[in-house]
Amino acid sequence: MGKLNEHELDDIAQLLANKAIQSGTVLATAESCTGGWVAKVLTDISGSSAWFDRGFVTYSNQAKNEMLGVSLTTLDSIGAVSQETVEAMAQGALQNSNANLSVAISGIAGPGGGTKEKPVGLVWFAWATSKSTDRTQTKVFSESQQFNGDRIAVRCQAVGHALQGFLKRI
Repeated sequence: MGKLNEHELDDIAQLLANKAIQSGTVLATAESCTGGWVAKVLTDISGSSAWFDRGFVTYSNQAKNEMLGVSLTTLDSIGAVSQETVEAMAQGALQNSNANLSVAISGIAGPGGGTKEKPVGLVWFAWATSKSTDRTQTKVFSESQQFNGDRIAVRCQAVGHALQGFLKRI
């Protein structure tokens, strides 16, 4: 997916809103590198409280642990930018909200912070769905993407990818 502009993100969000309303889906977000941008795009839509419950901006490891229940062992041994972390974030967003579909995002937007194993532009995503209110039937889907561009471009592409992932799972 190339870099989307703000208008294109708004169009995707509106389509998502329509599908969420039709299906009775309630969304939550758990964001790190996007800093709440997904929640912002969703709540720009009037009436979004009918299908968007809440967003967690958990930039620090401490916030990921305290707000979403990501284990400190995972964060210390594997790191925040990992499949294990985003899966735990997505599950934590469901457990700490009234949503039945969540997305979690953690990545390296740059310009610094990258390594050979985790380069700038690497972003991990996880979407968690639950069919029951007690969250015992949760399914989690995760994947990583390698985006190009500067910090804003990486973050914008991550927002677009998160929205597209929501659309696929409704």
